Amino acid sequence: MKYSIIILFIGCLIASCNSEPKQSNNKLAPPKEQKKAPKKGEEVTIELGAGDDMQYDTKLIKVKEGQVITVNLTHKGVMEEKMMGHNFVLLKQYTDVADFAAKATAAHENEYIPKSDNIIAYTEMIGGGESTSVTFDAPEKGVYDFICSFPGHYGLMNGKLIVQ
Repeated sequence: MKYSIIILFIGCLIASCNSEPKQSNNKLAPPKEQKKAPKKGEEVTIELGAGDDMQYDTKLIKVKEGQVITVNLTHKGVMEEKMMGHNFVLLKQYTDVADFAAKATAAHENEYIPKSDNIIAYTEMIGGGESTSVTFDAPEKGVYDFICSFPGHYGLMNGKLIVQ
């Protein structure tokens, strides 16, 4: 009797190893679609804030070559434009930022945007509580500086646009 139980147990064990896995009636939920990175030619909107502390809230922006980019700049501070104006100026690669900023300081009649071939895109100058935007095509792959050209701001108000 003892051997019969052992043989029965071994037989069941062997049978279970050779059998096909059972199909469950419980179906798994399909995986959630992951948001794909925007492709070339697609539009992307960047929300950029700045305040009375002379800081952008974003220092690094990544996009793809050829995308249509809209930068929405919001001045989250309360000081008026003539005291604490902010803008967004995207410069071409290899631009001497300090030299550009020095020229911008002298361009007060043009909202601190100097005549230059080194500008890709820029917004108007805004004061506390105001917003503005600019739309442009992403340039070729590379790393580009963006700054606020209000006098004395570029040292703190700067960032990088990385085009992949």
